[in-house]
Amino acid sequence: MPIALHLWLIPALCFLGFALNILFGRLWSKAVAGTVGILFPAAAFLWALRLALAWGGFPSPYLESHGAWILAGPLRIPFSFQLDPLSLTMALIVTGVGLLIHIYSLGYMAEEGGFYRYFALLNLFMFFMLMLVLAANYLLLFVGWEGVGFASYMLIGFFFRRDSAAKAGMKAFVVNRIGDFGFLIGLFYLFQLFGGFGYARIFPQVMRMPAETGWHGPLTIIALLLFVGATGKSAQLPLYVWLPDAMEGPTPVSALIHAATMVTAGVYMVARSAAIFDRSRAALAVVLAVGALTAIFAASIGLLQKDIKRVLAYSTVSQLGYMFMACGAAVYGAGIFHLMTHAFFKGLLFLGAGSVIHAMHGEQDMFRIRHLATGGLKKYAPVTFWTFLIATCAISGIPGFSGYFSKDMILENVFSGAAGNRFWWAVGAIAALMTSFYMFRAVFVTFFPEGDAPPPRLAPELEGVAHATGQEPAGVAAHAAHPHESPWVMTIPLILLAILAAIGGYFNLDGRFMNFLAPVFIPAGAGTIATAPEAAHAGLLVRSIPLIAAFGGLLLAWWMYRLRPRLAPRAAQALPQLYALIFNKYWVDELYQAAIVGPLGWISRRVLWRGVDQGLIDGGVNGIGHLAQASGNLVRKQESGLIRSYASWIGAGAVVVLIYVVWLGVR
Repeated sequence: MPIALHLWLIPALCFLGFALNILFGRLWSKAVAGTVGILFPAAAFLWALRLALAWGGFPSPYLESHGAWILAGPLRIPFSFQLDPLSLTMALIVTGVGLLIHIYSLGYMAEEGGFYRYFALLNLFMFFMLMLVLAANYLLLFVGWEGVGFASYMLIGFFFRRDSAAKAGMKAFVVNRIGDFGFLIGLFYLFQLFGGFGYARIFPQVMRMPAETGWHGPLTIIALLLFVGATGKSAQLPLYVWLPDAMEGPTPVSALIHAATMVTAGVYMVARSAAIFDRSRAALAVVLAVGALTAIFAASIGLLQKDIKRVLAYSTVSQLGYMFMACGAAVYGAGIFHLMTHAFFKGLLFLGAGSVIHAMHGEQDMFRIRHLATGGLKKYAPVTFWTFLIATCAISGIPGFSGYFSKDMILENVFSGAAGNRFWWAVGAIAALMTSFYMFRAVFVTFFPEGDAPPPRLAPELEGVAHATGQEPAGVAAHAAHPHESPWVMTIPLILLAILAAIGGYFNLDGRFMNFLAPVFIPAGAGTIATAPEAAHAGLLVRSIPLIAAFGGLLLAWWMYRLRPRLAPRAAQALPQLYALIFNKYWVDELYQAAIVGPLGWISRRVLWRGVDQGLIDGGVNGIGHLAQASGNLVRKQESGLIRSYASWIGAGAVVVLIYVVWLGVR
C-alpha cells in the first residue's frame, strides 16, 4: 500500500486559519482571533515535525499529486507536492520560526487595531510560503512566489493610514514585479526547452546536457533569468531597495517575512535549481559576484544607521548576499545551512528590536534610546538584552555560536574554489568585519548608558540626541522615561530563538546537516558539498580571518562607542563627505527617483495620460459624441411641430426630386 504523508495538510492548515479569521474575526474578541491565528500554524508545524521524525520511513523525494491542475490539449500540469531534505528543512523553518513569531505577536500587537486581520494575513503568508517550498513544479512554486509577494505587500502596509507604510508596501510590490518579470520569462523558456514545469521532468534532462562555458547557451540564459527573480525577492543588487523601507510594517512582520522566510525564497529557488546553475559557469560567476557585492555594499550602509530596525534591514540584505555567494561557489548546502542559522539569529534580532521598541514606547532611534533609558536599557530589559546579545554574537561569527559555523563555511569554500574566487572571498571577509562592528555598535548604543563626557557640539552621529543639544527629543519625552521588560508572551519566543541561535551551528556536527542535504544536490550533478574540514587546505591564516573579523569588529565598536564616546562624532566631522555618502545610503533611492521613477512618472502623466488617454482616446470618443450632438441639434431644429412647416419641406423635397429626374432625362 503506497505511503500517504498528506503534505497538503501543512499549507492547508495555515489557509484554514486565514479563512476563519478573515470571515469571522471581526465578530471575535482578540483572544479568540489570536488563538485561531496561532492554533493552525502550530498544527502545521507539528505535522511537519512528525514527517521529520519519521524521516527514512518513506522514499525521497516523495511525490504527492492531487489531480490535474491545468489541462490544455497535451499539456497536463498536476497539482503536486514534493518532500525531500531541502523542502523538509524549509517547511520546518517556516512553520517553526513562524509559530514563535505568531506567539510573540500576541503581546506586540495587543494594543493595535485590526488584530484579526493581522493574524489572517500572517496565516495567508505562511500558506503561500509553504506552497512555494513544497511545490513539485516551477509553476506551483511561482504561485507561492507571487502569493508571498501579495501577502508581504499587505503586511508591510498594515498601518495603511500611514502614508509611509502605504508607499513602502507599494514600493515592495513594484520592485518585486520587476524581478518577477525576468523569472516568468525564464519559466517560459524552461517550458519551451523541456516541455513541462515539473522538477522530475526537467532535472533529468538537464543532467544529460553538457556544461556551458559561454553566455549564450540555453541553460545560462534560463539561469540568469531565474536569478533576476531571485534578486528581487531576496533583495540583492540592484533590486534591494524595497527591503529597508519594508520596516514600516509591524516588527514581527519584519522578523517573519524579511528575515526568516520570504527573503530567502530566492536562495531556495536557486538551490532548488542547482542542476541548471551548476551547468553554467557564467551564471554561477554572476551569482557569486552579485552576492559578494551585495554583502559588502549593504554592510557598509549599516555602519551608520541610527534606526535599530534599519540596521537589521541592511544586515538582512548583507547576509542574503553570503547565501548567494555559497550558491555561486556551487556550495549550495552551505547556503541553505546559513539560511537556517540566519532564520534563528535574524528572527531573534528583529523580535529583540521589537522588544526594545515596546520597552521604549515606540522609539526606534538607538541614540535617543540610549539617552532616554537612564543608566542603560539593559538594566530595565535584561531578557531582551541577553537574547539580543546572543543573536549579535551569532551573526558576527563569534566562535561557538551558529553564525560562526555557517558563515565561515561559506568563506572557506569560496576561497577553496576557483582561483578567481579569492577576490570575492576577500570582499566577504571585509563584509564580515563590518557586520561585527555595526551589530556590536547597536548593542553598545542601545543597551549601555552614555559615556561620561558628551561630545562638545552636535555631530551627525548624535543628531537629535537630547543632551547634545540641551533639548528633549520631540514626541518621546512624555513616555520614554519608563522603559520596561516585555511580557512573557514576547520573552519566551526570544529565549527559544536564543537557544537555537546559540546551538544551531551544531546541527552540522560531523557534517550531519550537509550529509542530510547531499541527496538533493549530488544526484543533480551539483557541486560537491564540502564541510569546513574539507576546506582545510585553505590554510590556517585564511581560516583565521573570519575570527579576526568577528573580534576585530567587536573591539572596534567597544572602543568607539564605550571607551571613546567622542571618537565617532569627531570622525564624522573630520570626513563629512564620506559620512554623508554612507549615511544617505549612497543616494541610490534618489538616483532611482531621478533616473527611472521621475521620467516614467512624467511620461505617464504628460504623454500617456494627457497625450494618449485624454488627447487621443478621450478626444476621439468625445469628438464623436460632439459630432453626434451637433447633428442632433441640427435635425432637432427641423422638428418644430408646425404642419405648415412640414408641408413646405415636403414640397421642397418634391421639387428637388423632380429636378433630379428631369436632369437625368436630359442627359
